[in-house]
Amino acid sequence: MKKIALSILVAILTVSLLAACGQTNDSKQGEEKKTLIMGTSADFPPFESRDNEGNFVGFDIDLANYIAKELGYELEIKDMGFDGLIGALQTDRVDFVASGMSATDKRKESVDFSSEYHRSGEMIVTLKDSEIKNMEDLNGKKIGVQLGTIQEEGVKKLSETMDLEMKTLDKVPSLIQELKSGRIDAIYLDKTVGEGYIKELDLAGFDDESEGTPGMAIAFPKDSELVAEFNKVIEKMKENGELEKLEEKWLSEE
Repeated sequence: MKKIALSILVAILTVSLLAACGQTNDSKQGEEKKTLIMGTSADFPPFESRDNEGNFVGFDIDLANYIAKELGYELEIKDMGFDGLIGALQTDRVDFVASGMSATDKRKESVDFSSEYHRSGEMIVTLKDSEIKNMEDLNGKKIGVQLGTIQEEGVKKLSETMDLEMKTLDKVPSLIQELKSGRIDAIYLDKTVGEGYIKELDLAGFDDESEGTPGMAIAFPKDSELVAEFNKVIEKMKENGELEKLEEKWLSEE
């Protein structure tokens, strides 16, 4: 009887230990779920880029870190080509995308967007001695754009009314090199990004005032519960001045 009782006691202790281990693992899994994975294309200063130490920096980086902290999440950032960001959302490789992405109607067919947090517009970037001084001068020229961007769609639309050759590349720095080497005549860029390159690299350029474009927003998989959570923080940032602080830090001209 003593042996039987001892066996029962050992069995009970074993089950209790296993249950405790299971609870510990579940707790760890719960903590892991508190990490959000952000997709971005870190070649788009001042919105996202890397500093000399390889750290992610920029408007979108600070914005995402602020929102994640407010909501109690850890943030992990994955750098990838801009044209692969929506696909990463659709295949659940990232939880959201913050990458200077305009909330176009076409993109809304594939993903959901937060409320708008910034609006730039577009511009043409050229060399300082370029003969291209306005939109009409683009006729017969070769224009560079970043693959998968709203600017790519813009050049396609311009091609309906003028003779243009378009060259698409994954990264903006690659487009800058193409421009400086004379392999393209101009680059069609987000205005804020273009102004940064013009100032830093002593280039030239002018605004495209032909039509307004959708503002920038954070992208999510369809029906993501994060949209409402992020929107609450973005609206709070607009009200308490935190969004304005980010604009002054990253987007204002010094």
